[in-house]
Amino acid sequence: MKNILFLFAILYSFNTSAQTWEKIKLAENEIPAEYKLTNESQCISIQACTFYKRPDMYESFIGKLKSKDIQNFENKKDSGSIMYFEFEEKFEMESFLKGLLWGGNKATREHPEQIYVKDKILIIYSFPLKSSLVEVSKKKLETELK
Repeated sequence: MKNILFLFAILYSFNTSAQTWEKIKLAENEIPAEYKLTNESQCISIQACTFYKRPDMYESFIGKLKSKDIQNFENKKDSGSIMYFEFEEKFEMESFLKGLLWGGNKATREHPEQIYVKDKILIIYSFPLKSSLVEVSKKKLETELK
């Protein structure tokens, strides 16, 4: 009986995370025409790529990760990645993450990542500064994560 309850808990957790991502990820019809989805990582800085690939390295600082996903976009002038993270608890380590990604207090040309935090959700945009795709995604987030 305990095994069955455990299995249901795992399946429910997976389904909830998948629903969260599908609600906030950009759908094909929402992606501006000049961009295309790709399976190849388009992260700008190594720090953002490492954080996505190995969030467990930072678990003692940022908390336990529940799930993650990524969308990679190609464009002639501003390719990049949107990284989605869901934590088990409210994400409260934005200042740590800014230091990790930027090495300072704000994004730079070399480290242009932007961060969006809402409760347990963390989104990292790894695009050149002033990307039109980032603005499209942020508008969707404002609607979906009220």
